[in-house]
Amino acid sequence: MRIENCSLCPRECGALREADIGEGFCGMGADPVVARAALHYWEEPCISGKKGSGAIFFTGCSLQCVFCQNYQISTEKSVGKRITVKELSDIFQRLEREGAQTINLVNPTHFAAAIREALLLYKPSVPVVYNSGGYDRVETLRSLDGLIDVYLPDWKYAVPELGALYSGAEDYAQVVKTAVSEMVRQTGAPVFNEEGILLKGTLVRHLILPSNTRNSIRVLEEIAGISDKVLVSLMAQYVPCGKAEKYPEINRRITSREYKKVQQRLFELGLDGFVQERESAKKEYIPPFNLEGV
Repeated sequence: MRIENCSLCPRECGALREADIGEGFCGMGADPVVARAALHYWEEPCISGKKGSGAIFFTGCSLQCVFCQNYQISTEKSVGKRITVKELSDIFQRLEREGAQTINLVNPTHFAAAIREALLLYKPSVPVVYNSGGYDRVETLRSLDGLIDVYLPDWKYAVPELGALYSGAEDYAQVVKTAVSEMVRQTGAPVFNEEGILLKGTLVRHLILPSNTRNSIRVLEEIAGISDKVLVSLMAQYVPCGKAEKYPEINRRITSREYKKVQQRLFELGLDGFVQERESAKKEYIPPFNLEGV
């Protein structure tokens, strides 16, 4: 593939992206680069089910969060194999044969054009999940309308200052709001099958950051104001990763008090979805990025 004047993500850096070389913020070429493509069992129950989600982890990122648990591939880009659009569609089919209950596109934003082409070649019979950081351009999402069954975005920040500080994206708070609105427009109300797998819908994740409960509460309030069709996954799995040690306020796990304070606001708002236990904050749940399945 080749992309001229890339505008896939909200940075709209206008970079030239050859098949294997890119000059933009993400630093990636136009062809997808994958670090792992295998069954994954640690997503929300409605995504992983009992047989696992067919998770495809893409290398590179348009956000560069300082605390990213996938820092090795998102920022350092130390693992990843370049593949063709046809090979990506073949991976979809293989994961289905292995029993995947969903096809889970992890960090797909900067490869959205290639993903669209792969889905046009082969649309899986199981739900296709767009698992992003929430920093998505509405025009890019619209190009995927009808190809994505479930949107699984993060909603990290409600204030510009935190987006600038931790992700180098001062516009994050506004971008994620418009992105999630578009996601909900496409998917409508959540639909589950008899096994509890989410067939269609938007499930918004929020990771509670230490020292930032006010931000978390504002995020939940923003989500509640978007639509009553949104599901929420409140995540307590934060462990310091990446460059977190350079930011003392987030260089620790969240406390029980912080967790309960945010959880209480979730309940007050009547948001439906999932709540993760603090005990899930373990690095053992981070998959090995070893090119398995690529």
